[in-house]
Amino acid sequence: MATATTSFTVVVTCYNYRDFVAEAVDSALAQTRVPAQVIVVDDGSTDGSTQLLSERYGNDARVELVFRKNGGQLAAFQTGVSHANTDAVAFLDADDRWSPDHLEKIGELLDRRRDVDFVFTDLRHFGNEERHVGYADREMDFGYTVVSVFMLAHWYGAPTSALVMRTQWARRALDLPPDQLETWRICADMCLVHGASILGARKYFLPTGSVHYRIHGNNGWFGQTDAKAQFLNRYRARTLVRSYAARVGLTDWCLEDVKYEFRTKTNPSWREVKRYAKLSMMRPGGYFKNLERALSILHKGWRGRRNAPVEARVPP
Repeated sequence: MATATTSFTVVVTCYNYRDFVAEAVDSALAQTRVPAQVIVVDDGSTDGSTQLLSERYGNDARVELVFRKNGGQLAAFQTGVSHANTDAVAFLDADDRWSPDHLEKIGELLDRRRDVDFVFTDLRHFGNEERHVGYADREMDFGYTVVSVFMLAHWYGAPTSALVMRTQWARRALDLPPDQLETWRICADMCLVHGASILGARKYFLPTGSVHYRIHGNNGWFGQTDAKAQFLNRYRARTLVRSYAARVGLTDWCLEDVKYEFRTKTNPSWREVKRYAKLSMMRPGGYFKNLERALSILHKGWRGRRNAPVEARVPP
């Protein structure tokens, strides 16, 4: 059994969530695997959040309060991570909460798999909506996702409260120029998700059933289903991916490495197999050579699915 050595910082970001923030912080403090740091960043709230936080946690040695002028979610993330001095950072929105065993489940994986850099999990909606949302119904080792994200902007992640990263990767993903702060005042979890992929983090999906995501009508993305919002969100995502790619000199040549990236995945889903077959067909060059590569990926994926063990299911 692996020794529990991965230390955690919890970064809670708050902007005008006085009605919810104490529940979020208390859930971080109640973890069975105790975090080394709980950092609460208040991003210039005007609803009394700062007073509540000061009164409730000002004398609590377990909590570090950081009050800053309003700069948006990306700026708050950057501030929180800059205070972290642990192995991993777990992000928690001020309107969400965790079950007490959340960090314990994530920690068991990170202790055992030192090669995993980024973990995301499922969500249980509560409040105005109750349902379970998850990337898949079983654990998935996605390996590396550089090519898939660069070419397709595929989303290998989850909202903020379901994200945990090794600290070095959080810092790298959040190392964005000041002109990005306004763009990512909300939905900055996209910077964590896409940045980690393009910069080369190894990703893992671990369904835990321990993240409770509050739906209350004021969520940054909730209700944005009109055509304009959908287009702008996709445009921003692809622009963000390209900005990270420019940092590391990534271009379409990465299509030459599709089959190698696919090999880093353990027991991929059939949907993932088809995604990489599609990427093989996008490679510049002869159609029949690309088809041969795509069929090879499909064959390996099908064979792997046949030989796979019984899938672990999402906890009830």
